[in-house]
Amino acid sequence: MASAAIQPKIRVRDLSVSYSTEVIQQGVSFDVREGSIFAVMGASGSGKSTILRAMTGLLRPSAGSVCFGDLDYWSSSDARREQIGRSFGVLFQGGALWSSMTAAENVALPLQMFTKLAAPAITALVQLKLSLVGLQTGRDGLPSTLSGGMRQRVGLARALALDPQILFLDEPSAGLDPTSSKRFDDLIRDLRDGFGATIVMVSHELPSLLDICDDGVFLDADRKTATAHGAPAALRDHSADPVVHAFMTRAIPSALIVAPTGDPNGGA
Repeated sequence: MASAAIQPKIRVRDLSVSYSTEVIQQGVSFDVREGSIFAVMGASGSGKSTILRAMTGLLRPSAGSVCFGDLDYWSSSDARREQIGRSFGVLFQGGALWSSMTAAENVALPLQMFTKLAAPAITALVQLKLSLVGLQTGRDGLPSTLSGGMRQRVGLARALALDPQILFLDEPSAGLDPTSSKRFDDLIRDLRDGFGATIVMVSHELPSLLDICDDGVFLDADRKTATAHGAPAALRDHSADPVVHAFMTRAIPSALIVAPTGDPNGGA
């Protein structure tokens, strides 16, 4: 007897997102496998973060669905959406920490808001989450006193506070130097491998995409839809789409190269 197909952890179907009358992306469909690191790729302005907002409950799509297992998020009641939201954590771009709170207080906030744990238990969990992301110093410092890499780690510790099944990461390596970016990539992979987390990562940082992501979707800014699916390395090596190939190799498609004025043949 054939085994049943494994249901994806997240299923996005015909998703369209807009701001007022401006369509950002339309007809986007993809599956995210459980335990994968899934990349939402594309150039700046392609709508990567907007798609992520629709997946995390921050922006209602104009059409389509986002399903977590059997549950259609946007067709569910407010109470059910809140319940679904407890199953994932979000690392916003730049960490998005509360500037008036220390690192430890930022991580404690979701535990204070969504659990009935006593203060000593919250303190112990905060220390555990900060240790989990390798942050041994700066726990009592304000975000302004921390390096960019440390702020990202605090943001990740906060995203992990409620033991989520799914992590959404919005440009986690943006603004980091290459060494810090590599360390953060390694941390993301360790979270997947060590805890079985399913991770959806928005990024246009090619080294990170190629290093840690094993599946993904490419959003085209001009066509306003998804034009390729697959692991970043596979898209780099095999995509026949000139825009996808250019993005994955950081080349300029020949069709987009304009010859200098006055030389119709494009010669030097």
